[in-house]
Amino acid sequence: MTRRSVLFIIPTLTGGGAQRVIFTLLRHLDRAHFHLTLAVVDMRNAVYRDDVPADVELIELKCSRVRYALPKIIHLIWRRRPDVVFSTLSHLNLALAIMRPLLPNGISYMARETSIVSEVFRMNHYPAWRIWAYRRFYEKNKVICQSHAMCEDLVNHFNLPSTKVVVIHNPLDVDRIEYLAAMPLDAKFTDPVQQGRDKPISLVAAGRLVKVKGFDLLLEALSLCKNNNLWLTLLGDGPLRTELAGLARTLGIENRICFAGFQQNPYPFFARADVFIMSSRFEGFPNVVLEALACGTPVIATPSPGGVREILEGVDGCVIAEDVTAESLAMAISRFRTGVRLPRAVVAPYEVGRIVNLYAEELSK
Repeated sequence: MTRRSVLFIIPTLTGGGAQRVIFTLLRHLDRAHFHLTLAVVDMRNAVYRDDVPADVELIELKCSRVRYALPKIIHLIWRRRPDVVFSTLSHLNLALAIMRPLLPNGISYMARETSIVSEVFRMNHYPAWRIWAYRRFYEKNKVICQSHAMCEDLVNHFNLPSTKVVVIHNPLDVDRIEYLAAMPLDAKFTDPVQQGRDKPISLVAAGRLVKVKGFDLLLEALSLCKNNNLWLTLLGDGPLRTELAGLARTLGIENRICFAGFQQNPYPFFARADVFIMSSRFEGFPNVVLEALACGTPVIATPSPGGVREILEGVDGCVIAEDVTAESLAMAISRFRTGVRLPRAVVAPYEVGRIVNLYAEELSK
């Protein structure tokens, strides 16, 4: 049997859901059917470098931006002539779609979309040419969408033919998550009950500290709750770290929050929390919500555009806020009842074996 060669291309190996999904695929795709190579644009701050499987060739493009890496990517694709080129993250996907006239034919080009593209444009006020570019070039890829909402956004707002889009949810390696979740926490992150306080209601949130993640809304919601027994651990780094710490001081809740920074293994935090909070303004298909559910931890979430409702509707113990506001999130937190743990069956539709098989089917076409 001839193995199909797949070249994965990703901008960075910094912490993020897109990177974790790619590594899940690299670990689980059947080597009897696929030969895998990973090309990375920028290896600085590559916290996931050690997660690259030993039998996957790692190619460092040594560029600081995708635009600077395009000549190397084009040369690499011509030199290797893989059966499939698989990219992820919107700006890289779009760049490769625009470059298609310079790339060889006879290769399947697949792009994994990671967000609700129209919401990204709305929030960031991108120039009109980028909208035109999506509509003009994006259909040159076969696009993997994580949620039906993401698929509908591309079809309805960017005129992508429905035949060029397929919905595959994120793969969840539950056995690995359970193993990592059982690892001990550093003593500095233990509950404040050990500091002589009453046992708190432990909230946890995680993500890059940027506007789209809505952590400002979460801090405001925590303040509105007027419940001094709520304790929030916020995992992640990003450009808003100083601003969010200042907001916590302004709101008078700095003694109820732990800014824990980026954690390569966030699962012990998820497993030990009473509830995971997702405060995003929009999400494509929040992998971190799936990971919290895999740890048995219920979720409170904003009804952000994307796949949140697809995941949480009908899951007992989870709460979806009425709106993407601090007030609605505060009401959802106030409605939450502690003591709930979720069964593994909740995440059965996303189990790694099933999802990787769906990816394998697409990679084999």
